[in-house]
Amino acid sequence: MTLDLVARRVFTGLILLSIFLLGVIVWPFANGFFLAAVLAGALYGTHKRLTRLLRGRNNLSAGLLCFGVIVALLIPLTGFTAFLISEAADGVRFVSETLRTEGTEGLVNQLPGAVRQPVQNLLERFAIEELKLDDKFQQQVSSTGGTAARAVTGVVAATGSFAFQTTMMLIAFFFFLVDGKRLVEWIESVAPLKQGQTIEILLEFRHVSIAVLVSSVVTAGVQAVAALVGYLITQVPVPFFFAAVTFFLALIPAIGAAVVCFVAALLLLITGHPWAALFLAIWGVVVVGLVDNIVKPLLAKRGMDMHGAIIFFALLGGLASFGTVGLLLGPLIVAFFLALVRIYERDYGRASPQPSAPPTPPT
Repeated sequence: MTLDLVARRVFTGLILLSIFLLGVIVWPFANGFFLAAVLAGALYGTHKRLTRLLRGRNNLSAGLLCFGVIVALLIPLTGFTAFLISEAADGVRFVSETLRTEGTEGLVNQLPGAVRQPVQNLLERFAIEELKLDDKFQQQVSSTGGTAARAVTGVVAATGSFAFQTTMMLIAFFFFLVDGKRLVEWIESVAPLKQGQTIEILLEFRHVSIAVLVSSVVTAGVQAVAALVGYLITQVPVPFFFAAVTFFLALIPAIGAAVVCFVAALLLLITGHPWAALFLAIWGVVVVGLVDNIVKPLLAKRGMDMHGAIIFFALLGGLASFGTVGLLLGPLIVAFFLALVRIYERDYGRASPQPSAPPTPPT
């Protein structure tokens, strides 16, 4: 018995060591794998229907869904990022060339009329000729060349990391779709739980994932429409472009949709429309900004067996603890806890009811 006990303890230690080493290997791709699992669970029903339409071509169905994810998410995001970088580079180049050829006065003359005169008065008050601001601006532009190069290098590195994580996510997403059913069956067979309990937990994860994804996209659409109304009222230039930007940034909680309203309000202020700018800023905070905190929990509640307040704090707590991915991870952690409590109360509680039929894997 002693040798058997020692062997079991050693084997338990080896299992824990293997789990730790597995975590070390998986950690660099953790976000990508997590998002891939969430997307695969949310789109698994679509994958099965598409497979039937394609006469059982499972790999082709998974490939088409991967391509759909690229078209729906990555191409607009990449295009928007490239547009911002291009516009920022053009702006820096314009300022540098204007300073080089016309000096500070030429740069001031390029400002809108509502801003030009106050800036000129400010420069005259501080005696620009005596301070030789033209020379200082030129020196500053020259000295920032290295900083700009380092910034570009950082952007390229971040873009490369994002592309790598996205590629890993798409690869994992493809294999989760193709072999997801067998993976669930294997987890069910090796998990030290009663039959059906693992499937029940995984199904709860799937329902929560679908609810969070759908609520996020729909909320972003509602915020974009609300922002578009404000853009049309205040006559923001190219309002539909700003509405599209609002939609994509609404999907990124670290930025949010209200930021676009503030940028558009600043544009109105610079171009001499202070009251419209003030209205749009208030509209962005009161209407656009609060939609996320009201609509998203209400929509997510339909797909979760949780109180609306729990969903609200799960979203905010996940966001604060884990960043953007916490919008999914927060509700999933709460759903995991509630599922375990429900299973324990049902299967191990004092008043144990008659055992029900175990859940079946999704087909």
